Amino acid sequence: MAIGQKQQNEIAVTTTDIEVAQRHKKGLQRFTDPVRKSAPALFILLPLFFVLLYWGVSPLLAVVACALAFAALIIVSSFTAPEPVAVAVKTKKRDGPLSRLSGERLADFLPDPLVLFDAAGTILYINHAARETFPPLARDTSLYLCFRSPEMHSLIQGIIADGQARSTDYLERLPLERWYRASVMTFETAKGEADCFILIFRDQTELRRIDRMRSDFIANASHELRTPLASLRGFIETLQGPARDDAAARDRFLGIMQTQADRMSRLIDDLLSLSRLEMKAAIPLKERIDIGLILNHVVETLAPMASGVGVTIEWVKPDHPVLLPGDRDELIQVFQNLIENACKYGQSGKRVVVTLDEQGAESASASADALRGFSVSVEDFGPGIPAEHLPRLTERFYRVDVDSSRAHKGTGLGLAIVKHILTRHRGRLIIRSQLGKGAVFTVVFAGS
Repeated sequence: MAIGQKQQNEIAVTTTDIEVAQRHKKGLQRFTDPVRKSAPALFILLPLFFVLLYWGVSPLLAVVACALAFAALIIVSSFTAPEPVAVAVKTKKRDGPLSRLSGERLADFLPDPLVLFDAAGTILYINHAARETFPPLARDTSLYLCFRSPEMHSLIQGIIADGQARSTDYLERLPLERWYRASVMTFETAKGEADCFILIFRDQTELRRIDRMRSDFIANASHELRTPLASLRGFIETLQGPARDDAAARDRFLGIMQTQADRMSRLIDDLLSLSRLEMKAAIPLKERIDIGLILNHVVETLAPMASGVGVTIEWVKPDHPVLLPGDRDELIQVFQNLIENACKYGQSGKRVVVTLDEQGAESASASADALRGFSVSVEDFGPGIPAEHLPRLTERFYRVDVDSSRAHKGTGLGLAIVKHILTRHRGRLIIRSQLGKGAVFTVVFAGS
């Protein structure tokens, strides 16, 4: 810190000397400029001198008169001469908005954490983002004590040793796990000498989360496709070999192969649906859809399937239109998925209740064009879902029970598709469940 104070004193002395020199130059310039501008008047004073001699004035008095006139012109010019352009421009620049902003204030506006430290690793300055992100950081403390990871120590020691800019990945585990890209560089003086060092952190947590999700998605998709493919290859080899002449085994194997092929087809269809939804996410929804007609169509379509598993779907169609801007096919896909899941996984409860709850209908009726906020609930009375699984149900390929899901021809992508569609329709999915009492899936659409 003593070195930093000495540098500040030297800068202050240098600045003072420059200001004094500029004041002397400015004062001298205010005197020389009027003289230079009054020089053309000498060509007028010379004829005046000869005129005075012609009128009989003595030469001494004529010289005195011309000198007085020239002095008067200089005095008048000194009061009327404008300030030099360079000085005026400099004054305007000094009085501009940047002159009122210090380096510390500008650094506090940066969204990324920034730390200045000296060659001993002592912290000289931290901006607001650094104070919020890393509370242990404080001025006059050692940077090595605040960041104890080996990669950060290597980063700091390397820049101090050779002054070369470098970067590294840094993981902050508490209070939440976050990844940063730490970059360090040298802050040089006007003479090119290393004065201090700058350490900047760029948050990479979201990028890493997206990369991890992409990797998990590819791994899960590959696994889901690999299993039926392996099954198909095994049965094909069997039919080509030992079971070539066994008609009963051939018929049984062909049935299994058909099931596995259908499973791959469903998985590919769901993957294509997700891809289409992601591409259409930014396309505005202009068509107004009657959600009552959508639900009535889905209930009628799934009624035969529900009766086949011994489930009754209870639904009362509203007596008036309930409209929202949306895509008809996508909304059918949402409610078909939810009601079909309730019938398959909650069939032990023997019934599924579909409810349309119009929220804010009274306030919306004041305007003919107002859109009512409402929710649609699908409730089953089956075994329910354990609480630890509820937050992850909308993740791709996530299953509470893998065997049960495959037995019901599930791909693990249904609720992920539902979530994407609801996001585009300004809706959200709320899931509540109690073991032994069933589950309730509620779709909430906001009014506008």
